[in-house]
Amino acid sequence: MTNTTISTIQFELPSQLACPLPTEERGVTRDQIRLLVTSNNGDDVQHSHFSHLGDFLQAGDLLVVNTSATLPAAIPLDLPNGKQGVLHLSNKLPNGRWLVEIRAIENNKTRRWKAGEKGMYFQLPHGGHLKLIKRFYNQDHLLDLWEIELSTPDNIEAYLMKSGQAIKYNHVQKNYPLDYYQTCFSSTPGSAEMPSAARGFTPELVSKLLKKGVDFAPILLHTGVSSLEIDEKPYPEYMEVSELSARKIRLAKTLGHRIVAVGTTAVRAVESSVDERGVIQAFKGHTSLFIHQDDSMKVVDALLTGFHEPMASHLHILQALVSDEHLEKAYTEAIDAGYFWHEFGDLHLLINGYSRTISS
Repeated sequence: MTNTTISTIQFELPSQLACPLPTEERGVTRDQIRLLVTSNNGDDVQHSHFSHLGDFLQAGDLLVVNTSATLPAAIPLDLPNGKQGVLHLSNKLPNGRWLVEIRAIENNKTRRWKAGEKGMYFQLPHGGHLKLIKRFYNQDHLLDLWEIELSTPDNIEAYLMKSGQAIKYNHVQKNYPLDYYQTCFSSTPGSAEMPSAARGFTPELVSKLLKKGVDFAPILLHTGVSSLEIDEKPYPEYMEVSELSARKIRLAKTLGHRIVAVGTTAVRAVESSVDERGVIQAFKGHTSLFIHQDDSMKVVDALLTGFHEPMASHLHILQALVSDEHLEKAYTEAIDAGYFWHEFGDLHLLINGYSRTISS
């Protein structure tokens, strides 16, 4: 198995398909985004809208959803050269320290700040401060994550609500309210990035699915900053799979029902909780699992996810579920049909098998 995190799926993403505007800014409800459904090795392709998700699911299907809520994890700071920067809190480590990225701000966009040195001290708004302890990666070309000691006058959630805002990446043109970065399943704050595959769900859609006989299994995985880039190893992220959810998943598998992961975070949580027999168990702790394209899914049968950029590490998870041929057909179809990318974009249901055909 190769050690690289770069995906073998290559394509050109037209710039007009990057979607910086949330549905709230486009005047549509969250479940009115488009839905691409692909199965049968990519030969079965259906174009629909997310409100019709139930047409592609069966009674007994189990949706695994991430209940992590997004933190306002971006905090302004001044860099040693006097220019503006921003601290991106990524995730809390098992030793109690935080893993963070510091970025420089230029022309309302951010870029990696590579001038950090061990022992540097930074003042933060409202009486907070941090000290750089050590780099997480040793190579200069990699994502510049630092392990830090962080001190805040309040508990971290209260401090961030006062001092931070949602992390804004360069494809997003302005700051949006934190609510735009939450899903209807968000209940436990802890993610630097929204588990965005669940953003299209509304209470009405959830109710409709439950009436159809589709069930939900909540899990928790607090996601850190950014996707892995070339040869960047995973960093530990906190996760929980409860005994109830593990039991639901085991029962559904026993009865021959499909396990549908809502997002790559749900995949990682479920597959991290599998024992040596391939059976999911309750788990609470940190995971650094990196699912490679050469791996095989032990639990997940289908995946609901957004569209991922060329060479993104997330594509490996998709490649572990379906064939490269399936993905290449699906992404060609998505680009030709003008589906939107990124966290406010459209969604893709990949089924390792067949799906129903409907008229949308």
